[in-house]
Amino acid sequence: MTFELGAYLNRLGLTGADPTSDRLDDLLKAQMSAIPFENVDPFLGSMPDLDHDAIWRKLVVERRGGYCLELNTLLGNALDALGVAKRAVLGRVRMGAPVGGPRSHLAWIVTAGGRDVLMDAGFGGPGAHGVVPLNPDVPHRVGARTFRIRGDDATGELVLERQESDGWLSLYGFDGAPVTDADIEASNVVCSRWHKSPFPSHLMLNLHRAGGRVSLFDRQVSVETPNGTKKWTVESLNALRDCLGDLFRLDLDEAVLAPTWSKLNAIGMATMRDHADGALAS
Repeated sequence: MTFELGAYLNRLGLTGADPTSDRLDDLLKAQMSAIPFENVDPFLGSMPDLDHDAIWRKLVVERRGGYCLELNTLLGNALDALGVAKRAVLGRVRMGAPVGGPRSHLAWIVTAGGRDVLMDAGFGGPGAHGVVPLNPDVPHRVGARTFRIRGDDATGELVLERQESDGWLSLYGFDGAPVTDADIEASNVVCSRWHKSPFPSHLMLNLHRAGGRVSLFDRQVSVETPNGTKKWTVESLNALRDCLGDLFRLDLDEAVLAPTWSKLNAIGMATMRDHADGALAS
């Protein structure tokens, strides 16, 4: 397996890292600020290759991003290289629902500095931009947002939640069931192929920056700044190219960029037709 700690840290813009809880928070923040969450491959109908060498080539050498199974596999390899004790969890995504879906979201429970923390580089925009201690019901500040881990007696899961203005939003739940490579491969099929998964149907990108998070959902851009959030719609292939390069540091080949825009444009046209049909029916 290819993994060079120095090259990985260089990709993150770091010169070194120590296996302590404080430095692991720095490591996680650095990865989430350097390597974007992006689902271009499943959006275009391709199932991501979870072979560790393939992930290294895509995320480090080719400087692409990936979704949770890719991003957290890379993070797990870095933790191994640092000699950090970890175990995998497969979460059930809730996003406010009382129960989650299939066990398909990969994350890590890491033991360092005498405590267990949740490390997750791959939950996209809603997730924590840093480690979250496994202290049930104790709020933990991560940047401008507050998270907590809550025990759910009904499901036997621990649930990652984010504080909103109207209460706590459940993001995903996980339990202590062992996770095998076969489980992760099955999750990859579910995430990239299942008709109820969002990844084959919608383009999603997220990256954390010093001034706040930047996001793209289909053609809708959202950029957080100290002065508020700016939003706009991507209107052309050239605008998409500029958006991916300027905001997410992605330089996609034309063979990837063109079909991505074509599908996005088709989604936009279908949405416009749906709105028109709804207006006529009302």
